[in-house]
Amino acid sequence: MIVPMARTFVAAAARDRERLLDALGRAGVLHLSPVDPARAAADPRTLGALHAIDSALQLLDGVAPAGEPPALAPGEAAAEVAAIVREAAEGKLRLAALEREAAQIEPWGDVRLAQLEALAAAGVEFRLATLPAAGVERIRAGCVATLATLARGRCLVAVASGRDEPLALPESAELLARPARDRPALRGEARELETRLAAGSARLAALAGLRGRLRRARGELQAAAGRAVALGGGVEHGALFAVQGWVPAREAAGLERALDRAGVPAAVRVAAAGPADAPPTLLAPPRWARPVLGLFRVLGLEPGYREIDVAAAFMIALPIFSAMLISDGGYSLLFALLPAVFYRRLVAQAGVELTRLLIVIGCLGVAWGIVTGSFFGVDLWRELFGRRPLVAVSLDDEARNLLMLVSFVIGTVHLTVARIWRALALFPHPSCVAHVGWGIFLWGMFGVVRYFVLGSGVGPDTPFPYLLGAGALLAIVFAEPSPNPLKMLALGLASFPLSMLGSFSDIMSYVRLMAIGLAGSALAVQFNALAVAAGPLLVVPILVFGHGLNVGLCLIALFAHGVRLNVLEFSSNIGMEWTGYGYRPYAIVRQAE
Repeated sequence: MIVPMARTFVAAAARDRERLLDALGRAGVLHLSPVDPARAAADPRTLGALHAIDSALQLLDGVAPAGEPPALAPGEAAAEVAAIVREAAEGKLRLAALEREAAQIEPWGDVRLAQLEALAAAGVEFRLATLPAAGVERIRAGCVATLATLARGRCLVAVASGRDEPLALPESAELLARPARDRPALRGEARELETRLAAGSARLAALAGLRGRLRRARGELQAAAGRAVALGGGVEHGALFAVQGWVPAREAAGLERALDRAGVPAAVRVAAAGPADAPPTLLAPPRWARPVLGLFRVLGLEPGYREIDVAAAFMIALPIFSAMLISDGGYSLLFALLPAVFYRRLVAQAGVELTRLLIVIGCLGVAWGIVTGSFFGVDLWRELFGRRPLVAVSLDDEARNLLMLVSFVIGTVHLTVARIWRALALFPHPSCVAHVGWGIFLWGMFGVVRYFVLGSGVGPDTPFPYLLGAGALLAIVFAEPSPNPLKMLALGLASFPLSMLGSFSDIMSYVRLMAIGLAGSALAVQFNALAVAAGPLLVVPILVFGHGLNVGLCLIALFAHGVRLNVLEFSSNIGMEWTGYGYRPYAIVRQAE
């Protein structure tokens, strides 16, 4: 459910505004809504320092502390971390450039420029050239030496001649330009860079020991920024200071008691949200559906306050879609076991909800893998029982058509739930009948999809034409309820064609459940075959690389396709616009070490 919000106004004596904000921060339930948003901003210096420390903590993430932490203020430490990382990036780019430069002058070997200059001063002309091997005999010089054989029948030669000796090369010869720097000099600069990079890495490890101090400083800066925003967003009039915002209706009475306990004389006024108000959204789905909130946070999805809480629907549909997209019990086992084994580490990085969502997806994927018999591309039903699995994931027509049918049935059920849910939300408004009609129409369109994709019948002896007719009639007549029947009919007819085509494409979108799962299964089988054909020495590397790549593709498919079917197809049919903003109460939070 979406928690009902109450507009709340809190006023106190202007001299008590600091105490009032402290009490509100400790209560942690009031989502502040600034009276003048232009004034509700933190000091730029505070924001700059906060950004610098946030960046430093991100850069230090994954750096193991080593050595004695330096005695630096948080701001100085953050600046040094940024400088070290920036210099390391520049140093690595310079190293790469030096390697490219050294590769370009490789024909000159370790000859030093000083040696070439000494030869020139002594009157000896020294050159390197490439030419066809047959042309070496036509070179006229005091000394000729073939250094290397190159591609396409050419070779690298060194020629040298004194002042009184002839030097003539055939026209097919190409002289190599004298390098601006010699390879020993390049290697020397590279060694200096590597030394500086190593010193910077060691210094960064020492600075990593200051993470706790940086987190405390970030907490203090966040509190200062929040306090500045709260003060700027309030209004002071004479001897009074007031703030406004939103509180969950169930917490409104507790806010006044919290202010009383804090000893802050304040007046609290609570009013229900009006039709024109846009309160923040606080989702409170059933406990079993909460893991999907982690996905909402990652994607930045916030339903509007007056929209529908679809967390439970997402929590049911997403694991089912993901299981079919992965279509391998072995891969799904990894999705279930790895988050469970590294639970604390993953929770610290991704949050408890997203971690649990991955485990649920993995467990349901294992169940689907048992049904399909596919584990790391091996058909266990055939290997163990010598029979076909309940649902085969293979390229033959029968298996592919069955998977497509399952995908279309799941899609039609999914979209129908969205339409009926929308109808229930609109009831008793007459427009709810139109969404019931679309729910009926979807099943008629399911028959059309079967006809075009699977070649199944859709004639008068099937229910599909009648579902199409009945659904279309309800959808057209009740699309735009009005006292004027002709207007209702005209508006319904005008909007129907595009919506009809949309229902066809929405159902067709679910074919991706079959296509992606089948593609992943085919890749797994091919990697297994490649590993067997490559011989015993390459079996393990090919299997690890191939199946690791496939697991990565499955993870991408989970977010790219499983999420899409919920966020686009399902949400558009239920009328979701995701135009809300999250409930973020003003609170004083103690930062952990």
